[in-house]
This record gives sequence, structure tokens and C-alpha cells, in this order.
Amino acid sequence: MSKIVCLDGFTANPGDLSWLNFEQLGEFINHDRTPPEVILDHCKGATALLTNKTPLPRDILAQLPDLKYIGVLATGYNVVDIDTATKQNITVTNVPAYSTHSVAQLATALMLELTSRVGAHDRAVHQDQWVNCKDFCFTVAPLMELAGKTLGLVGLGQIGLAFARIAHALGMNIIVYNRSKLTADRTGGLPITQVSLDELFKQSDVLSLHCPLTDETHHIVNGDRLASMKSTAFVLNTGRGPLVDAHALANALTQGIIAGAGVDVLDTEPPTADDPLLTAPNCVITPHIAWNTREARTRLLDVAYNNLKAFLSNTPCNVVNSPLPPEV
Repeated sequence: MSKIVCLDGFTANPGDLSWLNFEQLGEFINHDRTPPEVILDHCKGATALLTNKTPLPRDILAQLPDLKYIGVLATGYNVVDIDTATKQNITVTNVPAYSTHSVAQLATALMLELTSRVGAHDRAVHQDQWVNCKDFCFTVAPLMELAGKTLGLVGLGQIGLAFARIAHALGMNIIVYNRSKLTADRTGGLPITQVSLDELFKQSDVLSLHCPLTDETHHIVNGDRLASMKSTAFVLNTGRGPLVDAHALANALTQGIIAGAGVDVLDTEPPTADDPLLTAPNCVITPHIAWNTREARTRLLDVAYNNLKAFLSNTPCNVVNSPLPPEV
């Protein structure tokens, strides 16, 4: 019988979903969290591991001779040393496209918070500022109408396209920087203009990141590019923290080079107390929750289960490396 160990199941399933499907595939052990000092202890004897953010580097994998399968409970799989896993004939799978609409929804929420300041005004009302106001209304920050404004997208994958559809419904113009040439099929029939990266930064009223983190995209938002933006513009990041040079963004916000930012991801998570964005003005921060709707988490676990079941049946799917599928 397979021994299946989930190393950090709490964020995907804090108790409102079920592990029953996994329990039917073999001996199943779920750890809500696995601190670094006990990773090896939790992994020992497992033939299959599930991990979200618990790292599985070369030195750990080298000590797991029984391990045949790693199911990453996310789309990104950089927590696993893929080269070592492949050499050890360990199949690694991921869960693509499970949170597309949820991430696009949070990107929209961040954009609306920056332009309509719903949260800021709600707090002001509950602090009695309306009760004590001399007029029938008041504002605590400038408000922006999005119709006619330009949304710039770095990357047009499934999430970027889902966000573009929402922005189009709001009356926004959409421009995109994408490494490959866009076709009508890729744009979903939306009126999207492909531009250079420099033009994207210059033209955007709202700039949103929807690209993978690579050597080329690391700090794609930096001081020089921020300086080229409109002083009224906003930057959104629901992708990966290191896409943005946090110090450069904090400086741009402090100096009024841009008007605001909305981020769901930071360089280090949870962040250190000295993260510059935590004290930057006009910076809305959410704690990496874009993927975390119940609906998205349900899809995540369903696909993760089907990935493991398919592997055990010698018909692996969503594989991100190329080992021979061994018997488990």
C-alpha cells in the first residue's frame, strides 16, 4: 500500500474540505505544517508526497529512496528540486489553472480599492468622520473612474485574460506586453493592443502583473520603469513578489512618482517586519489570498487527487518533469 504524506495541508484545507479521497488511495497522513527542522522526519517512508510551500531540495530528496511521486498543491513548482527528482525517477505534478477566476477577482478588488477607496471610507465612517462632517459627503482620498482608462497587462495567460474581460466590462482600454505575438484566439476576441514593455509602463493607468517569475521577469517593475509611469497610475501584483523591486516601489509611493499599489504577494512570505512595502503610503496589501477561495481550493484538491490517482494507475497527468512512471 502507498504511504501518502501531505506536508502542509492547512492553507489548502483548513478544515472546511475533506481528505477522504486521498485516504482511499493508501495510508494517508496530513500535516498542517512542516517546519524546516522536521521535513525529513515527515517525509521518511513516504512513496508519495503532497506539498504546497514546504521545500524539497536535493539534500532532502537524496535521503528518500522510497519516494516515487511529488504532487505540488499549486501551479508553481519551484519548491521542488526538479533536476534531482527527475534523476531519482520521481514524478512531479502540479495543479494548473485552478484559481484563474479567483485571482482575477482579487486583482479587480485591489484595483477598485485603489480607485474607489471603499475600505478607507468604511473605516472613516466607523471612526465617526461622517457623523461629524459638515457636508452630506466627504472623501479621504482622490477617487478615479475606470471607464476610459488604460489597463496594462504584463502577460496574457489565463488569469491575465480573465482580468482583461472584467476590465473591458468596466469600460477600460486594454494593452498588453507579451513575449509571443497575440492572436485573436489568445485575446478571446477582446480589443487588446500589444505594445512594448516600455510603452506599457508609459501608457498604463493601472498596470497588472500576470507573468511567471523567471530570470527575465525578476524585478520587471523597477525604479527606472516606475519613473516612466503616470503620477496617477497604480501597480498591481497578484503574481510573485520578486516581480517587483520592493524598495523601488516603496520609494515611488513615498515620493509620489505613482499614485498607489495593490499587492497580494511579497518577496518573503510571511514578510519580515522591515519589508519596505508594509510602511509605504497608498499600498494595499493582502496576505497571498488570491488563490484561496473555497471554490478554487476545492478544484485544487480535486485535481491533486486525480493527479495522484492517475499516477498510481500508471497514466500520469499534469507532469512537470520526465521520469519513467514507476510502480508504486
